Amino acid sequence: MRYGRIDLDGTPTFVLVEKRDGQEWVAEVLRDRDFPEACSDRLNHPIFFEPFPLSEAKLLCPVMPSKIVCVGRNYRDHATELGNDVPKEPLLFLKPPSSLLAPGGVIRYPALSSRVDFEGELGIVIGRRARNLQADEDVRPYIRGYTIVNDVTARDLQKSDGQWTRGKGFDTFCPVGPLVTDEIDPISAGIDLETHLNGTRKQSGNTRDFLFGIPELLRYITAFLTLEPGDLVPTGTPAGVGPMQPGDSVTVAIPGIGALVNTVARESE
Repeated sequence: MRYGRIDLDGTPTFVLVEKRDGQEWVAEVLRDRDFPEACSDRLNHPIFFEPFPLSEAKLLCPVMPSKIVCVGRNYRDHATELGNDVPKEPLLFLKPPSSLLAPGGVIRYPALSSRVDFEGELGIVIGRRARNLQADEDVRPYIRGYTIVNDVTARDLQKSDGQWTRGKGFDTFCPVGPLVTDEIDPISAGIDLETHLNGTRKQSGNTRDFLFGIPELLRYITAFLTLEPGDLVPTGTPAGVGPMQPGDSVTVAIPGIGALVNTVARESE
């Protein structure tokens, strides 16, 4: 299943997305009983829904997480490119849900920072409540699907603060999308990821290079934290992170999911 979240007649709505003649189409409305986190998405649309091309839809952020649990330095090359030690266990931090940004949205360059970086990542979307996942337990039933995340970072503030909440937590610093899919399996096979800045490739990685794989990450996280349906777990970024400037366009692409495109503007613009 591939799904997204769109503005449908003024109502935020989860929708099924299908390929038709090589084009993405909004195929049907997905009822909110399938998305327990969507308590505010009241779906009052008629039964006879008329499909239409996804290109005609206004895309919204496809996740509504209670929390965003991020993984730092999960690629060896990324850890070393910034002069950091390779972690011996998963390095976690939180981004607030207020940092979420829809595909096509504008990343606001805050006046408090002089360096704002892109960090393209694969994101896990949780489908079932998960707590204390065991070493011999298959984590796949707890995963609703995968999406694309740009873990935007005010690098200068991250370094000066010593902890990452402010540098990672500004409004618009977590673009997500365009869709969520369960039709890829990065647990069994490597998934490629690329980030382009103004059309120039800056990052190229594969999930085979994770220091900590998806099962290990979910077991580590759920040993102390309950993951709820809809929660988002960005899995870390490969080497090649770098600064963005107002006026730039950044694209993070993963085969099987699509491309997450956002532009950058000064906070006051």
